[in-house]
Amino acid sequence: MSNLIIHGGKPLSGTVRPSGNKNSVLPLVCATLLSEGTVTLKNVPDITDIRKLVAFFESMGSRIQWNRAEKILVLDHSGFAGSLDGREIPRGMRSSVLLFPPLLYRLKRISMHSNVKGCALGVRELDPHLEILGQMGTTVTHNDLLELKLEEKRFKAARYWQDYMSVTTTENFVMAAVLADGESVLINAASEPHVQELCRFLVSMGARIEGIGTSVLEITGVKSLWGVETEISSDHHEIATFLALGAITGGEVRVEQSLPRHFALINRSFAKLGVTVEYEDGDTAVVRKDQSLEVPEMFTPNLLPKIEAAPWPYFPVDLLPPMVALAARADGVVHFWNKVYEGGFVWIPELVKFGAHVVTSDPHRIIVFGNRPMRPAVVEAPYIIRAAVALYMAGASIEGKTIVKNAASIRRAHPFFVENLQRLGAGVEWDED
Repeated sequence: MSNLIIHGGKPLSGTVRPSGNKNSVLPLVCATLLSEGTVTLKNVPDITDIRKLVAFFESMGSRIQWNRAEKILVLDHSGFAGSLDGREIPRGMRSSVLLFPPLLYRLKRISMHSNVKGCALGVRELDPHLEILGQMGTTVTHNDLLELKLEEKRFKAARYWQDYMSVTTTENFVMAAVLADGESVLINAASEPHVQELCRFLVSMGARIEGIGTSVLEITGVKSLWGVETEISSDHHEIATFLALGAITGGEVRVEQSLPRHFALINRSFAKLGVTVEYEDGDTAVVRKDQSLEVPEMFTPNLLPKIEAAPWPYFPVDLLPPMVALAARADGVVHFWNKVYEGGFVWIPELVKFGAHVVTSDPHRIIVFGNRPMRPAVVEAPYIIRAAVALYMAGASIEGKTIVKNAASIRRAHPFFVENLQRLGAGVEWDED
């Protein structure tokens, strides 16, 4: 078990550079299977899910060179095996579902256990993925094993209207459609920064995709994709996390390569909690020390300030937990609404152990009454990356010793979380007992 030992009450100050975006690098690594040439990825974070994918590719015969220090990953799948032959795709990571189209492209037939899962946010259904693959020429059978068989040499073009803006379903549709026979259209497509990055990556390899960044993607299939070199963008979730850490501890934190083009709404949400984000040298985000942490009064007095999260371009749902932790220390009352995950607030009872005053309205909505007296605590993190981070934030803002138990999920997105915090002056360490 990996526990975080926190000696709180210390302002975090300094400059940090964020990791490559976990939600970008995972689909990009899967998509390298679609290429006929060698692919070089730069700014690759050393996270557990990438290690699992690399180990799987190597077991299948791929040639992988990974310079972890330089964050460069080179993949050559020319020796990739012709069948799984008893091998299993990586377990314990939701992103394994992103292997479905690339493996079908390579192998034409795959079978696996159907319990692909990631974190504890709630039901993460496979049905939309299987439906689009079925429409694109795949036979799907499910007994004890989930079996997928591509009936033709290529995927068939399809027109599909999603029930909701699913990121992974959008990414799977795109990966299948770029090599399909004909023109495909996806309506109600997700448009998160990492979805856009996958699409642009595929275009750089020769794919034809129109509508990137919108809710309608039009894709003309090509016969093959070539090798390419590209750099993974910064993780906007990690950028916001470090800014929130500076604010909640009263320190001054600068985050380089901070993607200001994605932050207008995120920065307005910070402002609802009394935090001002500034920019230096174009792309360095700054939170000055001693932010007010006062929730501004609304012009309409009978309404609560609200931060509601939904698929992009709404406020990112993954950033709700850090904002909730920040709201617990701010002076005022804030309403939070998670429109995506029914399990998004299951960690709130752990936050309450610090003394936070939070009312759970239903599985999707909470009200935080901030600036209540808080104390160190021993808390248990769920298997939700940003919830574990939020519990760390609460402990870091309180003088004394806090323990966040079972915090290993943080490593799924933040390869140098503790090291970066220590450079900012935090009293924190891993306890691997």
